[in-house]
Amino acid sequence: MRKLANLSIVVSAALLGACATGGATTSGNLMVEEKVSINAPASKVWAKVGDFGDLGAFHPAVAKTEITSGTNNTQGAVRLLTLQDGGTIKEAFTAYNAAGMSYSYVINEGVLPVSNYSSTIQVKSTGATSSEVIWKGNFNRKDLSATPAKGQDNEAATGTIHAVYRGGLDNLKKITE
Repeated sequence: MRKLANLSIVVSAALLGACATGGATTSGNLMVEEKVSINAPASKVWAKVGDFGDLGAFHPAVAKTEITSGTNNTQGAVRLLTLQDGGTIKEAFTAYNAAGMSYSYVINEGVLPVSNYSSTIQVKSTGATSSEVIWKGNFNRKDLSATPAKGQDNEAATGTIHAVYRGGLDNLKKITE
């Protein structure tokens, strides 16, 4: 009976939370951050990372990057990523800081199990011949219902983004050192 009472409290809290947000979670509910240290000058690493129009320059999952709207590396530009397996992701460029070696973007639509996704990638100098790359994102799972479909839950969303970032950063290290 005590377990049932505890379960009722948990369910009630979840329902109250859902009612307060109109049944959906707020933007940026989940967060992933990955980093890599690279034995190469930041300028060399930024040369690979800093082109919004060519994510495939360092990310092995990307077969093709195409700017479909706007001008590359300017706010409002839209890129279409075609993945090695044929899936696509449409992203919009939201901020660019060449001096700070960073840019930000959002996902408008795509195959990843996320929604309300925004991300920033930044290269920092850690010495004359070393750098650190930080890739972080805020997002929600794709299925915002109280009972998300299999593969559309928080664990799938965060696991996928961790894998995307790690895959890109590990390859970036490999090709720039």
